[in-house]
Amino acid sequence: MSEISTPSMLERARKLDPLFRKHAAANEKKGALVDEVIEAIHEGGFFGMWVPKSVKNGAEMGPVESIEVIETLAAADASTAWVTFAAALSIGVAGAYLEDSAVKQIFKGDRYPVIAGQGIPNGKAVAVKGGYELSGAWSYGSGIKHADYIHNGAMVFEGGSPRLERNGEQEGRIFVVPREKFTYGDNWDVIGLRATGSIDYSMPPTFIAEEFTHINHITEPKRGGALYTLGIIGMATLGHAAFTIGVGRRILDEVALVAQTKAGPTGTLRESEHFFLGFANAEAKCRSARALLFEVWGDIQKTIDRGDRIATRQLTLARLALNHATWTIAEVCAFAYRAGGGTALRQGPIQRYYRDMNAAQQHVTSSIPILRDCGRDLAGLAKGKVWGFIGLMDAE
Repeated sequence: MSEISTPSMLERARKLDPLFRKHAAANEKKGALVDEVIEAIHEGGFFGMWVPKSVKNGAEMGPVESIEVIETLAAADASTAWVTFAAALSIGVAGAYLEDSAVKQIFKGDRYPVIAGQGIPNGKAVAVKGGYELSGAWSYGSGIKHADYIHNGAMVFEGGSPRLERNGEQEGRIFVVPREKFTYGDNWDVIGLRATGSIDYSMPPTFIAEEFTHINHITEPKRGGALYTLGIIGMATLGHAAFTIGVGRRILDEVALVAQTKAGPTGTLRESEHFFLGFANAEAKCRSARALLFEVWGDIQKTIDRGDRIATRQLTLARLALNHATWTIAEVCAFAYRAGGGTALRQGPIQRYYRDMNAAQQHVTSSIPILRDCGRDLAGLAKGKVWGFIGLMDAE
C-alpha cells in the first residue's frame, strides 16, 4: 500500500462528497454504512489517517489536516464521518500503542483492519499468567458492524482486588480482540446517527494475551511521533470537534437552500428579517466555533511539529473547544430545524442532521464533568493534575 499524503486525502474526501451524500439515506435505512461507502472509505485511505507511518505506511495525519478531512466528511454525511473517525482512532492507537507481535498480526492484511468498539472501561479484566481474562458488556460500538477487531475498555483486578496504579487510581486498560469472540445485540434504536450501527455487544470470560492490551490513558507510543502523546481521548477530542463543525456547515447550507427556493411557514424566508437575524447569528456561531478549534489545534500542531510534549493546558483547551463546538452547533442545528419549517419536519438532510447532532451531543467527551475539569484548570486550581482517560487525575 502506497503512502497517502494529507493533501491527497483531503482531496479524496472532497471528491467523494457526492457519493457520500447520495448514500446517506440508504445508510440510515440499513442502520450501517452501505457497501459502496465502506469501500470508498477503504480506497480513500481514511481508515489509515491516524496509523503511524511505520505501520503499513499510515498517514499519521496531524491535527489541522485531520480537522479539514473529518469536517469535509461530516458535511457530506454525519454517520459516514462518525464511523470513519471512530474507527480510524481505534486503528491508529492500536498501531501506536500495542506490542510488535500484536501489531504484526492485526495489520497483516492488504488493507487496514477495521477496529471499532467502546473504550469506556465497562469490562472486567482479571490478571492471569500471560495476560488477562476479559469479560463484560459494552454499548455504543460505533462502526462495529464493519469491524474485524473490537476495541474494549476494562478495569483490572488482581488477586480478587482492584489493581492500582502508582497514583492510587484503579488501572484501566484497552483490549483489541477479534470480532468473533463477542455476542452482538440488535438494539440501535436511536434518534440520530442511526447509520453508525453502534449496537451493544458482550463477551464471557475469555483469555486475552498481554500483547493485545495497553493502559487506557497511555501517552507514550511504541511507534509514531508526538501525535500519539495526545492519548486516546485527546485524539478522540480532535475527531469529535472536526465532526461537529462539519455538521454545522452542512445544516446551514441546507437551510439557506430552503430560503432561496421554498416558502416558510409564514411566507418566504427570503423576505423574513427575523430569519436574516437568526441566520447571521447561526453563521457567526458556526464560524467562531471553527476558529477556536483551529486556534487551539494549530498551537498543538506546532508543539507536535517541534517534537515537544503537549502540555496539560493545551489538552484542556482542546476539550474546552470541543465542548463549546458541540453545544454551539447544537444551537445552530435547532435554529436550522425551526427555520426549515415543513421541509425540516420531513425526511431529508435538515431533519437528519438535526437528529444526528442531538445524538452526538450525548457523547461523554462533551459532557458537563469534562467542562467542569476544564474550568478547574483554567482557573489555576488543577496543580499536580493531568488529563486521564476522561477527566483530570493526579499526576503519577
